[in-house]
Amino acid sequence: MAVLEIKNLGISFGGLRAVNDFDIQVQKGELYGLIGPNGAGKTTVFNILMGVYKPDSGIVRLNGKDITGKRTKDVNRAGVARTFQNIRLFQKLSVLDNVKVGLHNHYPYSTLEGVFRLPRYYKVEEEMNQRALEILKVFEMDDEVHIDAMNLPYGKQRKLEIARAMATNPQLLLLDEPAAGMNPNETMELMETIKFVRDEFDMTILLIEHDMKLVAGICERLTVINFGEILAQGETSEVLKDPGVIKAYLGE
Repeated sequence: MAVLEIKNLGISFGGLRAVNDFDIQVQKGELYGLIGPNGAGKTTVFNILMGVYKPDSGIVRLNGKDITGKRTKDVNRAGVARTFQNIRLFQKLSVLDNVKVGLHNHYPYSTLEGVFRLPRYYKVEEEMNQRALEILKVFEMDDEVHIDAMNLPYGKQRKLEIARAMATNPQLLLLDEPAAGMNPNETMELMETIKFVRDEFDMTILLIEHDMKLVAGICERLTVINFGEILAQGETSEVLKDPGVIKAYLGE
């Protein structure tokens, strides 16, 4: 059974058909790429997956369970996490606290317990601190726990965003242009981080990216979308040779 299965997905905004008859299957442990020119509909697909938009047609299944149109928090609880093209960290919170934000689904305490600092509050906070430190150690950021996120180098902010997503304990990780704004050295480090996350956490990853070196270097299969419709799909090396794909990116 595929971790992610999308069938006949479609959505319109006014008279614009942003995504039309979109199908994809991502298998467990796969590192899958979703690529296409600007405005092709890639982020719209991610927003539908995360419940930001409700599709006009089609179905989204996570491990066989229908999650189509569910609220974002329910999609996250079901096992889907994402990062964003524009980094969305809590810039004035510490590295540790940013990761702890991702843990709140799994370490709950009531508002009353938090306001009055009841014993359960301290117990849960300590458990969260320990788990956040464990995650940061895996990402080799445990020496920076007290640094505000805004003071990290750009590449490490990307890394922290991925660490926070992993704190939600997902089964599927969506990465939206993680290499955007990175220099070549940072991009190489990011490639290693993504491979590490897949292997260390036995993670399934769906990746949107414009950097073709990164895509060719880590993605096993690709779907290319253009004007909201699938242009090509299959093994990465074959898809990148497709004349239609080359034309969509480079023109005639």
